Amino acid sequence: MNEIVIANFNKIRSRLFLFPLFLLATLVVFLLATNSFSVSGYVAIQKDWFYAINHYLGQYPVFAFNLTQFGDASIILSFLIILVIYAPKVWESLLSGLVISALLCKTLKDIFLMPRPAQILDEQSFIIIGRSLHGFSSLPSGHTITVFTILTIVMFAFLPQNNIKKLGWVFLFLVFGYTIALSRVAVGAHFPLDVLVGSIVGYISGLSGIFISRKYKIWNWICIKKFTPIFIIAILACCISLSIKIYNDRIIVFYLALISLFVALYKFIYVYIKK
Repeated sequence: MNEIVIANFNKIRSRLFLFPLFLLATLVVFLLATNSFSVSGYVAIQKDWFYAINHYLGQYPVFAFNLTQFGDASIILSFLIILVIYAPKVWESLLSGLVISALLCKTLKDIFLMPRPAQILDEQSFIIIGRSLHGFSSLPSGHTITVFTILTIVMFAFLPQNNIKKLGWVFLFLVFGYTIALSRVAVGAHFPLDVLVGSIVGYISGLSGIFISRKYKIWNWICIKKFTPIFIIAILACCISLSIKIYNDRIIVFYLALISLFVALYKFIYVYIKK
């Protein structure tokens, strides 16, 4: 499996950065042309879309609340930790990509300082699922950046060779990614443009992670036997963290993530002892 991932990563070319950069440039021009870089302009230009998406998707609170949890890196990575054993190259790219995404997310939030919906709109006018989020950290959506960073890397790692299957594979990941992204609007945490920008930044972060892992061997130690206990400890810590989450919110995604961690824990211990 790791050989397939390496072969797929080696086929990726830097021109794949052009389209997301073009989208960002187009979005910047659009916001400038509509005078929407101010707080009032940014909110006004998408307020109707926010209310529409929030009220429609907010009618399914359990589904939306479960789905939005995938934006938490500790949750979505719980389903992928097993790839450290079978496809460590994926995790080399994930680690680099997530570092890049965290830096970009923090930098952009500090630059734009856009208010979250609950900070500027009447909380009684839209649906809030879970905790009400306030402050000036709406743009871009950190959860969306995380999701698209991870999905971009996984998508390219296992990209089929057949063109028809390739299109279906990419479409599947786009649908999954944007469904999670829109759940951030559904729960009342972000505006639509927050998640759109987040998806583009996440895609760029994911590609960057792949190129970094190709050129530098920063994380190639993760598949070395003597470091396996680090992952076992990390998995145990995540199990404890998830157990606390389950105690507070008994939702199905947390249970599924915990099961995935138990399977991974067994596999890591088995492989470590066997070696």
